[in-house]
Amino acid sequence: MVAENLRQVEERICQACARAGRSRSEVTLIAVSKTKPVSMIEELLPLGTRDFGENKVQELCEKYEVLPRDIRWHLIGHLQRNKVKYVVGKACLIHSVDSLRLAQAISQEGEKQGVLVPVLVEVNVAGEESKFGVTWEETENLVEEMARLPHISVRGLMTIAPFVADPEENRSVFGKLKKLYVDIREKNIDNVAMNVLSMGMTNDYEVAIEEGATMVRVGTGIFGERNYAR
Repeated sequence: MVAENLRQVEERICQACARAGRSRSEVTLIAVSKTKPVSMIEELLPLGTRDFGENKVQELCEKYEVLPRDIRWHLIGHLQRNKVKYVVGKACLIHSVDSLRLAQAISQEGEKQGVLVPVLVEVNVAGEESKFGVTWEETENLVEEMARLPHISVRGLMTIAPFVADPEENRSVFGKLKKLYVDIREKNIDNVAMNVLSMGMTNDYEVAIEEGATMVRVGTGIFGERNYAR
């Protein structure tokens, strides 16, 4: 089932890229494996999938210890400062940095471990009170402040769009983030790469790709409905 689901998602990604006149190589598919057992992740490994996303630090760490080291783990959920020490050095990219204090904690842990930590700034484009992320207006200032931290590398932006019945309703959200991403990239801020735009999930990743996403985060579309009872 998982393999067939992946095949269908892959096909839809290729079609979205074709519609947008983009190369399939421009988009990284992150298989969001939160709440899913190691056995389901292992089903995807022979198919070449290596990018997996987790919401919780503890779950990422547990899976990191038992699965192959060539897996690229993405932390996509909210990160508390007291959990930073566990995830730095394990996650290839932290998608959810939404404050300078969190960025400072990540940089300090990067210094302790002697690593440069790649991060994205999470932007709450739609202004939903239930979601984390900085406002659209605050983003550029936060990026500039984070760029001064020595053990962080700002790679781009991330958003979690509203859950909507019609994916087209999120096109403006994705388009707005893409514009902000381009505007910041054109400023050529030192220590800011701006080459990652993480947006789009199971419900709307095709629209996100058409609007410029370089990473999409697909969980239910690959693994099926989540089990939160674990």
